[in-house]
Amino acid sequence: MGAMPATTERSWLPPGRPLTVDDLEGAPNDGHRYELLDGALIVSPAPGRWHQKVVVQLLILLDHAAPDDGEVLGAPFAVHPDDQRATELQPDVLVAPAADFTDRDLPGPPLLAVEVLSPSTRLVDLALKKAAYERMGTASYWVLDPTVPDLRVWELDDAGGYQLVAHVRGEEEFEASRPFPVTVRPAALLRRSR
Repeated sequence: MGAMPATTERSWLPPGRPLTVDDLEGAPNDGHRYELLDGALIVSPAPGRWHQKVVVQLLILLDHAAPDDGEVLGAPFAVHPDDQRATELQPDVLVAPAADFTDRDLPGPPLLAVEVLSPSTRLVDLALKKAAYERMGTASYWVLDPTVPDLRVWELDDAGGYQLVAHVRGEEEFEASRPFPVTVRPAALLRRSR
């Protein structure tokens, strides 16, 4: 998990108990991303250039491929998968039926959650968030690494567990069927769309 920098004001954190989504209302507007996973705070630094480039290109690609009743959004936008309000994740890209959203959040699992790796988020994205999305029933979880570039795709099997269904690099193509048909080439996400 990301460590909170020493210069960040911590007075908004309630002492001695797991955090809730309501506690995030007091989070400082300091450029960090504040998320909760089972009451534990995850703090990520502001994303870098290549991270953002990949996110923008993927948003464009998915938005053009999405059906009319689908919604494609980028972070920060909250996913609240449970009534306990102990988890709030903000995937870099999320896809869900438009009717499932409120103006403030997605109160349930997305059809697709995508995280773009940064050096500080690698462990969280590949382990903790992957497990969280699996538990909440997110049908597809993608992790993009802009440094390779590569894309790993996990999909839920009939037993509700993630199976790695694709790992493509560079100019290799992934032909997605979930949540809708779209072709993704990791290297293309680093180039400006025309």
